[in-house]
Amino acid sequence: MSTKTNMFSNLKSDLPASIVVFLVALPLCLGIALASGAPLFSGIVAGIVGGTIVALLSGSQIGVSGPAAGLAAIVFIAIKDLGGLDNGVFPKFLLAVVIAGVLQALLGVLRAGVIGYYFPNSVIKGMLAGIGIIIIWKQLPFGFATGVPGQGNYKYFTDDRTWGEAWSLLISNISPGAVAITLLSLAVLLLWDRPFMKKIGLFKIVQGPLVVVILGVILNFVFKGTSLALMDGMNVNIPEPKNMAGFFDQFTTPDFSQITNSKIWVIAFTIAIVASLETLLCVEATDKLDPEKRITPTNRELLAQGAGNFVSGMVGGLPVTQVIVRSSANIQSGGKTKMSAFVHGLLLLACVMAIPHYLNFIPFASLAAILFVVGFKLAKPAVMKAMYAKGWSQFLPYAVTIVGIVAIDLLWGIGLGLAVAVVQILWNNFKTPYHFDPNEYEKGETIKIMLAEEVTFLNKAGIMNTLNNLPDGVGVVVDGSQVQYIHDDVLEIIEEFLVNAKTRDINARFEGYHPENNTTTKKKVGELQRSILNIVSKKKDKLEEVEL
Repeated sequence: MSTKTNMFSNLKSDLPASIVVFLVALPLCLGIALASGAPLFSGIVAGIVGGTIVALLSGSQIGVSGPAAGLAAIVFIAIKDLGGLDNGVFPKFLLAVVIAGVLQALLGVLRAGVIGYYFPNSVIKGMLAGIGIIIIWKQLPFGFATGVPGQGNYKYFTDDRTWGEAWSLLISNISPGAVAITLLSLAVLLLWDRPFMKKIGLFKIVQGPLVVVILGVILNFVFKGTSLALMDGMNVNIPEPKNMAGFFDQFTTPDFSQITNSKIWVIAFTIAIVASLETLLCVEATDKLDPEKRITPTNRELLAQGAGNFVSGMVGGLPVTQVIVRSSANIQSGGKTKMSAFVHGLLLLACVMAIPHYLNFIPFASLAAILFVVGFKLAKPAVMKAMYAKGWSQFLPYAVTIVGIVAIDLLWGIGLGLAVAVVQILWNNFKTPYHFDPNEYEKGETIKIMLAEEVTFLNKAGIMNTLNNLPDGVGVVVDGSQVQYIHDDVLEIIEEFLVNAKTRDINARFEGYHPENNTTTKKKVGELQRSILNIVSKKKDKLEEVEL
């Protein structure tokens, strides 16, 4: 069911909901920028664009867009591959975001809103789990340690440093103050997730991440002058403009001179695909949570997200997607229309313009704690256990995707997971039910091979294997009575078997198939039926079912 809703028709519900979404989004925008290894201001910019541009263009009434944790690992690796922030690389990365936006919009024009359905759930869940593990690992220095001397927290992970070396360096630079803030923040977040807390009206408005940020600021002041004091560089550092002109100077534009750089296009393609997948999955989940059960038009959503990423890249923001945390907070707070998402974007803009000085008192440890919880929710052990319980057909692509993402990168992980899933499909088509065991055959029996309703080219190997393993000197019936579609390649295999059967002293016939059910191969089947008449046996024997 789809309904058209006026943005101004539910201000009584939408305005309070927008405040809640803003309070949830502010720390997440900063935290995701931190996890991405990008300027913190770029996270706020992405939140503003997602809340305004995307909200206005989207067909979703209660979905909220902004920087997504699922893209943090991609952004982090992309910036590192392009040379790092210290080398003026961010404008190059912004070009990739702009191109990704154009690609997403093109997907919307091509009506590719169903693309998410073609990715196995095992691979998607593996992707989210792998991203969650990387987020947790990358935030350890911000949550527990000082920066690498002279280099900062980002430099724990470099191309020439193994995970073991990074861990040793982390242990040797532990900050007691950061550890205290992180552990207390985790305790607050875990407490806020308890069912009894969600029943209290005040705590539905005051969200856990906001409490963690306020707690971190308070502890930052309390620790000053003690052994727990945080060192320089362990707090948020957003530029503080002196005037409006200085504020607009913070926005960064893409480096269009890199348009022919192949790395830029690979990153753009990766962002477009993963952002589209994450958006479409979030849309599906959000529509299920919507009390009014409205259906979001997915193709329009891709167009909206594409426009959002184009604008975000043009003004210095991170890539955006529709995000489930903010969307669910919007629904739970009573949001009815896209006005709540739009106002939350305006509040983010007002915040970064008016109070950047106060934002710089937020410790990185507070944001790291928020991201630890985000990463844990993406890589829940309960999900891993559930995937294992479903059997190897689900667990193997899931596990391979995780390992590929963590050990190599996100694109390789998804590719390897998909490859394993496809190989499993091909293998399942090759083996049972396309199988004949000579050891189970009783001499004198006629073998009946029942074709399925849909027989595609994927079934070629299995059918050929079955026919080749039939014993010589038997009677064989290939039953096509239930076939609705059969690929020409499979018909050729059956025809060749029927012709060659005489050389193996096999009496074979193909019966029950009506060519009018398959107009694309009607002529081919007619020719095949005529050839069968020359070689079939009219003898009726006991039949053994070998189901294909």
